[in-house]
Amino acid sequence: MEALYATAEALLANTSETASLALAELLVRRYAGLADKEKLGFLIYLLREMGPNPAAIDLAVDAYRMERSDATMARLFQAVEPRRQAFFRSMNMAPGGTWTVLCMRADTLSFLDSHPELGPVEADLFHVLSSWFNRGFIVLEKINWRSPGAVLERLIAYEAVHEIRGWDDLRRRLEADRRCFGFFHPALGDEPLIFIEVALTHGLASSIQHVIDVPFDSSGGIVADTATFYSITNCQAGLRGIQLGNFLIKQVVRELAAELPQLEVFSTLSPVPGFARWLAGARFSPLFSEPERTLIEGLDDPAWWEDPRRAEQVRPVLMRAGAHYLVRVKQRQQPDDPVARFHLRNGARLERINWLGDVSANGMRQSHGLLVNYVYDDTQINANHEAYVHEGIVAHGPEIAALLAAG
Repeated sequence: MEALYATAEALLANTSETASLALAELLVRRYAGLADKEKLGFLIYLLREMGPNPAAIDLAVDAYRMERSDATMARLFQAVEPRRQAFFRSMNMAPGGTWTVLCMRADTLSFLDSHPELGPVEADLFHVLSSWFNRGFIVLEKINWRSPGAVLERLIAYEAVHEIRGWDDLRRRLEADRRCFGFFHPALGDEPLIFIEVALTHGLASSIQHVIDVPFDSSGGIVADTATFYSITNCQAGLRGIQLGNFLIKQVVRELAAELPQLEVFSTLSPVPGFARWLAGARFSPLFSEPERTLIEGLDDPAWWEDPRRAEQVRPVLMRAGAHYLVRVKQRQQPDDPVARFHLRNGARLERINWLGDVSANGMRQSHGLLVNYVYDDTQINANHEAYVHEGIVAHGPEIAALLAAG
């Protein structure tokens, strides 16, 4: 490890472009070969040895107090910047350097719970990556069956919302009545940053099984008035917190509107990953009557939904509870559900809750089968966003309002 530390110091001290490139390439190779314990040791080294210089900060502060000028402000800014930021930028010169810095942040995030002192290192990594992965440097690409095999393999590997069950399943998701778009960075080649899957449907989609599993009927062409975004996957743990999803959705809306002007509605078919957890804790609250609590207890049987009588009995209870959860259950004035927070902050409207929209094992486990449509209405997006951010208002449609009133 001492050799690695010395190489890092040499990279910062070197003024020769050729030598710096060689040192950066060496660091890329060495970091990739480290075990987790060694990576932690290197990150702690960056924390302790590559922070700002306190003596230089004191001198810069004194100079600024004596002469408040642009020049002394610039020297102060330079003094307070941690050396590790310059180190990350130097690493970026090497082939694979961007990927290595991205991996460093992913590693740092994985260590934060047990080593919260690494917070300053994580903050510096976030700072440099935010500038490298801003909207001006990333590229939107349409992904189809003719895309490079490496890209298609990564779709299968990264899909985090609805598992892609092999190549046949992927082919269905890339048929003529489906679309897939992703953001890519020139430095990462075929490695996607984030991708979104879209179904072209007639009306709002209500079942993910129908979206994924129903074969494409090519006989009548594509008759669609709605673009349904049914899966969005962040691929890189090192980009956590860097806002790409909202840009992706809005750009894909523009792309689809230009390609298919007949589209009238842009909607999602979204999971509600926090609902079952919340309901398990809330079922004994005054929100529910004793008979309703008995029905909710029956959800502990994973096969409850296969019995039509039992399903219809619990349906009104779950639908009302779902509306209450999405609109009224909040943490620090924001909805408890993470997917709701994402779409509502983007300016979408909570439009409809779909009964048994996802009957997969995961869908039943996280939301008792409920799926949600959020609608992106261009005429309301800005107003919805402002109301949500400033007042915590959850924009919702009449079907949601009716469920809330019934409850």
